[in-house]
Amino acid sequence: MCCPLKLLLMPVLLDYSLGLNDLIVSSLELTVHVGDSALMGCVFQSTEEKRVTKVDWMFSSGEHAKDDYVLYYYANLSVPVGRFQNRVRLVGDISRSDGSLLLQNVEEADQGTYTCEIRLEMESLVFKKAVVLHVLPEETKELMAHVGDSTQLGCVLQSTGEKRMTKVDWTFSSGEHAEEEVMLRYHSKLRVPVGSPQNRGRFQNRVTLVGDTSRNDASIMLQGVRESDRGSYTCSIHLGNLTFKKTTVLHVILKEPRTLVTPAALKPEILGGNQLVIIVGIVCGTILLLPVLILIVKNTHRNTSSGTSTTLVKSLENVQKPDPEKHVYSSITTRELIEEEESSGRAEATYMTMHPVWPSLRSAPNNPPEEKSAGGIPKPEQAF
Repeated sequence: MCCPLKLLLMPVLLDYSLGLNDLIVSSLELTVHVGDSALMGCVFQSTEEKRVTKVDWMFSSGEHAKDDYVLYYYANLSVPVGRFQNRVRLVGDISRSDGSLLLQNVEEADQGTYTCEIRLEMESLVFKKAVVLHVLPEETKELMAHVGDSTQLGCVLQSTGEKRMTKVDWTFSSGEHAEEEVMLRYHSKLRVPVGSPQNRGRFQNRVTLVGDTSRNDASIMLQGVRESDRGSYTCSIHLGNLTFKKTTVLHVILKEPRTLVTPAALKPEILGGNQLVIIVGIVCGTILLLPVLILIVKNTHRNTSSGTSTTLVKSLENVQKPDPEKHVYSSITTRELIEEEESSGRAEATYMTMHPVWPSLRSAPNNPPEEKSAGGIPKPEQAF
């Protein structure tokens, strides 16, 4: 078991002593929001005391992008470079081979790979460590809560280093020029929030530290939100001499009171100005349109009446007007009487009998009266 281990360690020891290759540590990943801060650790750990002579931080936005300087340290002087000039600080303890970097007010363009290079005195070996930074859209810095509810105020310092927060302060301000009020204090040595004369006031027993302090999370929970809790809450995370701050604005919404429905609550409401105008307009419009509606109804009724009367007259005429009498005359075969009177020279006489189809009480007005004889008997037609 010892032999394989020696075989694995020998190349590393030879490279370290001869300085043939750089010592590269696998890259870590870190995710932050726009506007937050990121702590990127870079610590060279060794059993021997080594003095750091130079520290370089490089940035690359892509795989084939050119590396840009972020910060370099040489001869006890730290110099930020380029667009990072006012946003980066070397926060590590150089005497302990710690070249950690703090990047503040993170921007979208800051997403990429950050590489730390530490060079030691009297050593040709270069210690390298890479951190891949992912940038998310800006996290809201304003919260809204209803009276009586509970709300969580977040405060997290994203870090890949081994630095742990030593102290946390939470303060409250109700206005721009108002005095800050201490809500809560935490010391890592005591492991519990520390009481103070300030937080024994209205925040007493309503504020709880809920974040994981081992991960630089100092989030708190505010319970029983009151209307007077409206204002700005500032979190201060201390990592030795380094202080990280984050401010959150809390808006408090009043809950609508629940009222019971009583007979008094059902009283008729007085109409507002707009409602009264609408009602008056409807009444006026109805009055103006009323004559038009009356004329339309009259015309419709007149047309309907005329049509009905015409139809009724026609039907009465059809009922009262009798069909003209039809007389069917049937001829009777003449009977020739051959009598002895032939010799006397008398003319032959023909007799006809009239048979109506149905009797008629009165003759049609249009038919001319029949010719009657002197005795009132119809004059028979003479056959020839």
